[in-house]
Amino acid sequence: MQKRVLLKISGEQLAGKYEHGIDADFAGWLAEEIKTFAENNVQVIIMVGGGNFVRGAQIAGHGLKRVTADHMGMMATMINAIALTDIFEAHEVPTRCLSNIFAQQVSENFSHRLAEKHLAAGRVVIVAGGVGRPYFTTDTAAVNLALELDCQAVYKATKVDGVYNKDPEQYKDAVRLEHVDFKEAVDNDHIRVMDKAAMALAMEHNLKIVIFDALAEENIRRVARGEHVGTEVS
Repeated sequence: MQKRVLLKISGEQLAGKYEHGIDADFAGWLAEEIKTFAENNVQVIIMVGGGNFVRGAQIAGHGLKRVTADHMGMMATMINAIALTDIFEAHEVPTRCLSNIFAQQVSENFSHRLAEKHLAAGRVVIVAGGVGRPYFTTDTAAVNLALELDCQAVYKATKVDGVYNKDPEQYKDAVRLEHVDFKEAVDNDHIRVMDKAAMALAMEHNLKIVIFDALAEENIRRVARGEHVGTEVS
């Protein structure tokens, strides 16, 4: 049984039925699903993306520096993190928001010891701000955080049910893979699991990554029970 896992949720997923912003209904549903981690004695850390508001790499240019654009993306993740914290708490899921960009009025500053303290107290820890530095995606931040907090795996929630040998939207004969080794995930451009920096870091430290459809019925509950879902990269 896995005792501690990191769940990576994208901004696009938090937008739910909307094109932008946060879908409170989806967040409430997620809170109820997250309850099963505590029921199975599994601690959970959530790393949130910010693409439902700002993607730094996409808005840079025309006078806007990439560093500034990435900082805007980090602040977008904070919007998501504090919203999720409120909604989780409203659903009686004890939660704390920690951030790698510092805004003490709305979140606690991330530190290893503080995160460990909250996890030991049975709280969900939601982390905003990525790694707090430009040019690093929240995928890379998720792997980095999972290693720092000694997680057994990173579960990346997506809208597809795993990794395919080629794009299933373009190729009807695409085949879903139960398992992909790190080298293939890094070398094969048709396999888009996480960005290359995230994959290289996970490969170096042999940290398992699982790509799965978070919206499929029972999938998050299966993750909490330690069952196989989606595609495992290891």
